[in-house]
Amino acid sequence: MTESKSSLKSEEELQEMIAETESGARNPTGAISKNVLFFVPLAWTLFQLWYASPLPFVFNFAVFNSTEARAIHLAFAIFLAFTAYPTFKSSPRSYIPFQDWAVALIGAFCSAYLLIFYEALSARPGNPTPLDLIVAVVGLLVLLEATRRALGPPLMVVAGVFIIYTFAGPYMPDVIAHKGASLNKGMSHYWLSTEGVFGVALGVSTEMVFMFVLFGALLEAAGAGNYFIRVAFAGLGHLRGGPAKAAVVSSGLTGLVSGSSIANVVTTGTFTIPLMKKVGFPPEKAGAVEVACSTNGQLMPPVMGAAAFLMVEYVGISYIEVIKHAFLPAVISYVALVYIVHLEALKMGLEGMEKRHTKPLPKRLLGFVMTFLFLIIMGGATYYGIGWIKTVAGGAAIYIVSVLLVAAYLLLLAFACRVPELDTSHEIKELPEMGPTAQSGYYFLLPVVVLMWCLTVERLSPSLSAFWATVLLIFIVITQRPLKGFFRKAKGEMYSVRRGFEDLISGMVAGARNMIGIGVATSAAGIVVGTVTLTGIGLVMTEFVEFISGGNLVLILLFTAVISLILGMGLPTTANYIVVSTLMAPVIVSLGAKAGLIVPLIAVHLFVFFFGILADDTPPVGLAAFAAAGISGGDPIKTGIQGFGYDIRTAILPFIFIFNNELLLIGVGTWYHLLLVIASAVVAMMLFGAATQGYFLTKNRIWETAALLLVAFTLLRPGFWWDMIYPPLQEEPAAKLEEMVAAMEPGSQLIIEVKGEDMKGKKYTKAVMLKVGSEKTGAERLAAIGIETRRENGKILVDNVVFSSPAEKAGIDFDQEILNIKVPSQRPPKQLMFIPAALLGALVWYVQRNRRQRLKTAPAA
Repeated sequence: MTESKSSLKSEEELQEMIAETESGARNPTGAISKNVLFFVPLAWTLFQLWYASPLPFVFNFAVFNSTEARAIHLAFAIFLAFTAYPTFKSSPRSYIPFQDWAVALIGAFCSAYLLIFYEALSARPGNPTPLDLIVAVVGLLVLLEATRRALGPPLMVVAGVFIIYTFAGPYMPDVIAHKGASLNKGMSHYWLSTEGVFGVALGVSTEMVFMFVLFGALLEAAGAGNYFIRVAFAGLGHLRGGPAKAAVVSSGLTGLVSGSSIANVVTTGTFTIPLMKKVGFPPEKAGAVEVACSTNGQLMPPVMGAAAFLMVEYVGISYIEVIKHAFLPAVISYVALVYIVHLEALKMGLEGMEKRHTKPLPKRLLGFVMTFLFLIIMGGATYYGIGWIKTVAGGAAIYIVSVLLVAAYLLLLAFACRVPELDTSHEIKELPEMGPTAQSGYYFLLPVVVLMWCLTVERLSPSLSAFWATVLLIFIVITQRPLKGFFRKAKGEMYSVRRGFEDLISGMVAGARNMIGIGVATSAAGIVVGTVTLTGIGLVMTEFVEFISGGNLVLILLFTAVISLILGMGLPTTANYIVVSTLMAPVIVSLGAKAGLIVPLIAVHLFVFFFGILADDTPPVGLAAFAAAGISGGDPIKTGIQGFGYDIRTAILPFIFIFNNELLLIGVGTWYHLLLVIASAVVAMMLFGAATQGYFLTKNRIWETAALLLVAFTLLRPGFWWDMIYPPLQEEPAAKLEEMVAAMEPGSQLIIEVKGEDMKGKKYTKAVMLKVGSEKTGAERLAAIGIETRRENGKILVDNVVFSSPAEKAGIDFDQEILNIKVPSQRPPKQLMFIPAALLGALVWYVQRNRRQRLKTAPAA
């Protein structure tokens, strides 16, 4: 089969594709314009580093509050959106037209207006002057145009529709009508307060996202992206369909570097797709594998893209909790994709790349065990060693740890210099050796270790954790070249300090330019959030969705998934997440509670997050599929369809973890329970992959596919069948509330059913879940939850709800009747359903094994 060269895109064209969607397609040749697009992003990065650091408080200089920092952040984003992105595709790219300069400066001024006149605006909240209104109106219009340039029309249209809805409320259909808002009220809400554009979403972009994007850009500048790809190939390239398996792993690792699925496709795809084709994958399947694993790269902790940081604010939990809940779904999704690639290789009879040296199995096992033990010993020594240093040295511990960290870096760098430098070309002609390849870049893991240490052990904020990790990374970027020259006894431009500084500056500029779209997207999405809080459309959405779904939670989830996929065809993941979660998350939680099902808020937000990511490869618009097709020379629509077929496993996971919260590690108490949850989930997703691919040990028959789906479903949600036999909860009278709360273990969940009446006089019942504290008596625990009760005519009523308490946040209100308390039933463990599932799976395996053996021994026709 011959292939037209013209169908393949060059590296320059691929980089231009990234620029158009991520950092701006304009590349001016004039000195002034070129310097502006270099120094302004650099200044943005330096401001963000200053803001994230403790230095402002140390020197008591240039201390900005969150509102002021958001204004500066948006001013940079809007200015760069107009200077880095052309007006239209036909607009000039070699210079910045005068009108773009003008609008960029106007937009930057409107954004910085909150900073410049901060005290005056604080003195007149809700009472804007004519100048305030002019700035707000112009600012909103400029923001909409910046959104169109950086992200395309869809988000601009969505934001525009919500603005129109705010002011045209009385003229809307009755089902969504509201009293409307005046210009004063609307502009004050959208632009002159922190309820709209300058709200939570922009705050997260300012305080967290920028530092993690910068961290990824500097890792890429240091060479970590190439290192991760080479290590993945060295470890997996020799297996069946090895390049495709390496693509999956390298894309997961590259998720540390890039929060963008398109950039991930281009970064890893230039290596992986040609090699997949070389070992026998058709162009569409090679591109689809890269698309599937690159879109899933945004699921991988600890970075997970900008939306993960928004969850911290919207759900009200720490970033570590977000990582904990997202970890297992992301891992099993990737394991299943590796297995799907393996099945594709089996179906096509493909082999891996030839290994230079093959070690005997005992040596390989010994090496694995020794590496594992070494990591455990080093991890324990680090954890307890630093703990001991902090105890002994007190305030001086930070200096001692810093010296030890630099020493570790020097040792690892010297160790890396004992092997040849990694090849940086985009072509892997032969399989790299695992040992030397891994050895050449162990020091790249130090900033990641520092990041995770600060997040998990020191419990620092995400932004401060990323700051300290970035400080170490800056030191590595500057020093690695001259130190390598010293250790290798080599000289030349490649090993100069100047080259290190050039790498650092280019990484800083790239990080800021990658933030343009995110900064603008979070600002524009703030318009949607502001509309919801201003008009009360959230309550309207609840009633509307309840009406069209009949209160059926599965239909509500399907409706939400479809909305996410449709909006995600034009909106970036972050904006899609903000819009859909703002509108639908409260609806799902509320209607689930009315149906008697407690849906944790984090589960709903992860549900929306997953489908927002899947939209990147949903035909006909999936940009990741177009990027992959540009490398493979395949048809982009077919690539997208095949990629979505691979991603079906990711699409079912959200539906499962809504009903089985154990997949989010909620309600998992013991280590053996954790192991059982992980093992069953991994096996289930692999069997689901086998069912959807129509191949297990050999080609599936229809009944075998159905059986594998049934086994996978049972392993993922054993409670579905067990609840039919044994009710999961039993009811206790409300009169025993205080007594039962006193007897509960601290940290356990109290589930009560309440009955109330909404503002329209409509009666409802719903279940509410509340976390029990460690107070001594039941009354004290209820007080900590925020509930006071009274007995009236034999009923237990809510007499008082403490403001901003867990009870208020859960939706408990005055005069609601507590109908009953729901406690777990005494029943056999639901995991007993794994036994019949395992037997059915074993039957399919036995039948297919015998059929495969018969096919092997059958004489050729």
